[in-house]
Amino acid sequence: MNQSAGLRFRRQQQPQIITDELPEHRDKRSGTTYSGKVFQVTLMSVGGFLLLPLLVIILILESPIQPEVFSLKEPPLMKGCWEPNVKLRQAQRLFEDQIVGPESIVNIGDVLFSGTADGKIIRLIGRRIHTLTRLGTPPCGSRDEEPSCGRPLGIRVGPNGTLFVADSYLGVFEVNPTTGEATRLVSGGQVVGGRKLSFINDVAITSNGKKLYFTDSSSRWQRRDYLQLIMEATADGRVLELDLDTRELTVVMDNLRFPNGIQLLPDEESVLVAETTMARIRRVHVAGLNKGGMDTFIDNLPGFPDNIRPSSSGGYWVAMSSVRPNPGFSMLDFLSQRPWIKKFIFKLFSQEVLMKFVPRYSLVAELHDGGVCTRSFHDPNGLVAAYVSEVHEHDGNLYLGSFRSPYIAKLDLSAV
Repeated sequence: MNQSAGLRFRRQQQPQIITDELPEHRDKRSGTTYSGKVFQVTLMSVGGFLLLPLLVIILILESPIQPEVFSLKEPPLMKGCWEPNVKLRQAQRLFEDQIVGPESIVNIGDVLFSGTADGKIIRLIGRRIHTLTRLGTPPCGSRDEEPSCGRPLGIRVGPNGTLFVADSYLGVFEVNPTTGEATRLVSGGQVVGGRKLSFINDVAITSNGKKLYFTDSSSRWQRRDYLQLIMEATADGRVLELDLDTRELTVVMDNLRFPNGIQLLPDEESVLVAETTMARIRRVHVAGLNKGGMDTFIDNLPGFPDNIRPSSSGGYWVAMSSVRPNPGFSMLDFLSQRPWIKKFIFKLFSQEVLMKFVPRYSLVAELHDGGVCTRSFHDPNGLVAAYVSEVHEHDGNLYLGSFRSPYIAKLDLSAV
């Protein structure tokens, strides 16, 4: 046997693996199995069949908001006075799970007063909660019930010791802090200057008790649609003046984007107004030579301001429940130039769903004349004090109101 014959013989003797599997049909060019190709085509067909009607519906549906393009400056770097910290996490929660949404807080002596999400004005004495009065009518608790239930927001103590309360839907009231007797001073929903009072927000009163100022955040949106107002960013908010002697109601300033908190300056010739959507605080001149004018107290805040209240050092406390991180990414800054994305988002999701995606970050700052920040307290992620709406200073403590949380947070200033 020659050498080549021997090789042929050995090759014939190599073992072969035999299985019961049938050979698959393969596309020699792509290496994809025939069954895999059928699956891909089927999946794409089904996906297209399901997505096409959805896309058509989205295109046909009208967005509930008509956002405007507006411009925000690049957020300030969070350094210096704005340097992040966790000082708000030293706060103590009071009345936890006993109250909801204590937006604004005042004190008469050591007794605290606030308005809550269930339409009540409450009196807090020690650890006890008393219902002082209810401005609206039950039932309360749902979005649809809010306009009739009422939603007390800004609250102040007047020079005669009574409470002045801004209810978002029902109007502005004077309330006896002992008996709870309430007198309506301004009716919500009435037309002033050709537009409805749809979102009454905060209130301030002069030291002589003759003039009352309040913000109407929008003539288009109500409080229950506040996220739509923020996203639409229309300039339909106003500051109004009520003469308590004559009951004359006038518009002091209009064309503001979500005017929110309001605070009289010491000379009482101007008020500070938080223009939330624009992340700034405006000074509106309500008396004197500059009456009817407006300038900027502080521009380009690192967060979106809510209520403004005096500090014991002669400055002003400003609460912010959402920030514009720098370095970082601010969704509202990004969307300000892209109204089509806002429209698309509100076609798909409700306000309740969208709120779950808003990053929580509580920031409290003390500002002085010229808009100078002197100190700030933070709670990244809102772990202890979330959704802060106001800072009320009393007896060496900061009492933090909230438009959403089920508690009041108390921070001992001597500890920070």
